[in-house]
Amino acid sequence: MSTTELPASHAELMDGVYRWQRHIYDLTRKYYLLGRDRLIDGLDVPQGGTVLELGCGTGRNIALAARRYPEARFFGLDISAEMLETANAAIAREGLSGKVSLARGDATDFDAKALFGIERFDRVFVSYSLSMIPGWEKTVSAALAALAPGGSLHVVDFGQQEGLPRWFRALLRGWLRKFHVAPRASLRDVLESESQRTGATFRFRTLYRGYAWLAVIKIAY
Repeated sequence: MSTTELPASHAELMDGVYRWQRHIYDLTRKYYLLGRDRLIDGLDVPQGGTVLELGCGTGRNIALAARRYPEARFFGLDISAEMLETANAAIAREGLSGKVSLARGDATDFDAKALFGIERFDRVFVSYSLSMIPGWEKTVSAALAALAPGGSLHVVDFGQQEGLPRWFRALLRGWLRKFHVAPRASLRDVLESESQRTGATFRFRTLYRGYAWLAVIKIAY
């Protein structure tokens, strides 16, 4: 999908939300976007491998992953031009421009070949983005379709806070709604169903009493 074909309403919404938020995003989100570093540590990228992040935002995760796996090549996609401006600046500041490529696109429907010149990736990861994407189930399908044989999809996002007090869950949900974020109650079911559909293995764990969910889908060679 080209930049001109991006769904205008959602792209404009995200640009509006993050036009100013992007400047303090990483400073504030580190306190409640839990499990991101655990996801990065678990990528286990092969030597010379390729990694795609869907919903790369400010570039925080992709920069950390690029330093963690220096022999790999990284690609990031986001629908928000505002976020990509911040991400590109961060990548340049970190001296990672030679190994990280970013592009604007819709995570539910993208053409990796057109955007990056590469069709399949050894790893694809999505960190706290599915809870913001309309039609997020399509992102899961698109991510799996972008995997090379033996590749894996890694997802971390808000869980259902099932082990936490009800008052905490209510406060968190109210706060997240201000940023158009909605924890996906069916996330585990969708990931498991897609795993079965593709004949992949599925690993799932809850973090911090259900505050966050972490999942890995690994497809066969």
